[in-house]
Amino acid sequence: MYKALDIAKYFITLASPEAEDLITNLKLQKMLYYAQGFHLALFGKPLFAEKIEAWQSGPVVPEIYRIYKEYGTNTLPQPDNFNIEQYDRETQELLDEVYEVYGQYTSPTLRRFTEQETPWKQTPLNQEISHDLMKAYFETQLVK
Repeated sequence: MYKALDIAKYFITLASPEAEDLITNLKLQKMLYYAQGFHLALFGKPLFAEKIEAWQSGPVVPEIYRIYKEYGTNTLPQPDNFNIEQYDRETQELLDEVYEVYGQYTSPTLRRFTEQETPWKQTPLNQEISHDLMKAYFETQLVK
């Protein structure tokens, strides 16, 4: 199992500022939610241990939010100490796929998506979104 910060750094590294492919804290939160959800659906276990909560702005990993909140709505900086070797191939493929599908959308669009989805809608505000709820929902989203 990875740390949510390791997954966050992977996504930030995939973003390409030169191509105006920017990642903000809000967008990062939604990418973490999708990565966790699809990992639960595909492999039956969490990708990272940190909890995801249902905030007003959609699903959020509080620890990661706090790390990057100083950037507000600005683009997050590329991490200094990133090592692709620490991620197994299966994880890289999943994260690349999540980024390819969801990375093209803006933060507000991703927020709207997540607010239409069962895990966020069925979780009381500021409470943890359960792995069971995420797994059940994301299993319905897999391409058969």
